[in-house]
Amino acid sequence: MRLTVDLTTEQTIEGLLIEHIPRDLLLAVEEALLVGAHRAFSAAKGMHEGHLPAVVGQLRHFHMNEAFERALSAVGASPSQLKGNRIVTGTTGILTLARFNTRVGVWTNGRRSETRRQMSMANQAVEPLVQPGLFGTFTPPTRAVAFFVASFADSICITPEMPVSIHLAVPDRHMRAWLCKESLTEFLKRYDMPVAIEPDLALPKLKKNVGGQKNTGTAQ
Repeated sequence: MRLTVDLTTEQTIEGLLIEHIPRDLLLAVEEALLVGAHRAFSAAKGMHEGHLPAVVGQLRHFHMNEAFERALSAVGASPSQLKGNRIVTGTTGILTLARFNTRVGVWTNGRRSETRRQMSMANQAVEPLVQPGLFGTFTPPTRAVAFFVASFADSICITPEMPVSIHLAVPDRHMRAWLCKESLTEFLKRYDMPVAIEPDLALPKLKKNVGGQKNTGTAQ
């Protein structure tokens, strides 16, 4: 029998991500994706400009996958094996982590992969955190999926050696909308926010006759 609890507005997807993703993992992945993108562009130098965008796109996939796999391994996130075009995934807590590249604007590349769409079905369990009013009870999820999304400029002439932004994003079960979408720069700031500490309202109780002198005699 699975536990169900009342859903409160204090429970959020952002809170779930912070609970299950160590800050060091985010920093490692951010650095890895930047390094992978830079290596991809460097490897493409000298190619004919007519197919340079396609070459860079392909090299980004492989170099950023390799860098992503190494970062996951370094922080103990159990990366999947590198093999061809296979999606690289890692695990931390209840989360499966993966990545993809896209262009700035509407993120369409993610849904092109049948594997990513199948992975996203697990997020049915976290959808109530976005619209709590539609659900009477909430079953704490045992698994969910989040993606690192690197967005590149539309033109190969604009900072081709690095993504314009890197986001941490959680899709809905159909990968048609994003339940949570925040740049790594902004999301990392959440780890520095002070944790609210509940005040201790318990007051000590003195036993009877403790702290005062017991009257055992008659008045003089």
